[in-house]
Amino acid sequence: MNATSDTAPVKAKHATELLGKAPSIDELVPALSFLSERLVRILPGELARISGGDPPVVRAGMPMDTTLGGIQSELETLAAHALLGAGPKNLPLLATFEAAPVFRLVDRAFGGNGVVPDPLPDRFPVSAELLLARIEGAIAATLSQLFSHETATLVRPLRRDTSLRQLDPFDMRADLLQLSLDIEEAGAEPWTLSLAFPVTTLGPLLLPQRKAPRLRTAPRKAGPTEEPFASLMLELTAVLVDMPMPMRRLSALRPGDVIPVPVSRAVPLMAGGQIIATGTVGELDDMVAVQVGQAF
Repeated sequence: MNATSDTAPVKAKHATELLGKAPSIDELVPALSFLSERLVRILPGELARISGGDPPVVRAGMPMDTTLGGIQSELETLAAHALLGAGPKNLPLLATFEAAPVFRLVDRAFGGNGVVPDPLPDRFPVSAELLLARIEGAIAATLSQLFSHETATLVRPLRRDTSLRQLDPFDMRADLLQLSLDIEEAGAEPWTLSLAFPVTTLGPLLLPQRKAPRLRTAPRKAGPTEEPFASLMLELTAVLVDMPMPMRRLSALRPGDVIPVPVSRAVPLMAGGQIIATGTVGELDDMVAVQVGQAF
């Protein structure tokens, strides 16, 4: 039987290329173990809202690496699989409930002693689906509180199915870390649920983001129109005459002598002893001017 939460179905597949290089299992086991210590303190209060009784005792086992195929091989009877999404990208994680504990909880909710149908049916009744939805909400609320310490991440239920193949939460060969939770309530038989996290989900949620090293780039050189050069004052010289004269003639110069001056058609403009342009002599606003004809 398929059951869907109020949230519209979302395909939750995440390629490693999009999420960056996945961290190793060895890196994630300590981080998930630390998270489980906080989880067993918060989850009882959320579950107590469902039963209306005292908070149960929740114990977490050591994280175990597995795959979806490994989870499927351990199930011998009916089970419910709930896909949850973390954060705006709906990073996927999986909650699995075996049928017997669910039917036991449903019977107790209706005043029974926790009787399990024998044989187990091949689908969950509506009463069980409603209870599963409430447990999923408790798990999502708990994980939201835990992940908010790291990334202010909201976890929400997405969809549920009794078939892992139909649910298709992530690649069957994806590396997972599975956390088993044993839940003990007064006067009732203990029950178990499991949470499975792909390493590509746990990495962004539990470990500091790995940023690619920034490549050093050579500083850009400022151009002549940019500071600090733009306002720098330079002396500009227009060479109107550049003519050789023998020493004998130069020593014989007297006031009133006239020297013929051959003005070049291309007057050089110089800055710092270097020719930067050439032009022709003319007049502008009753002043001698040089019109630039070529710049270097």
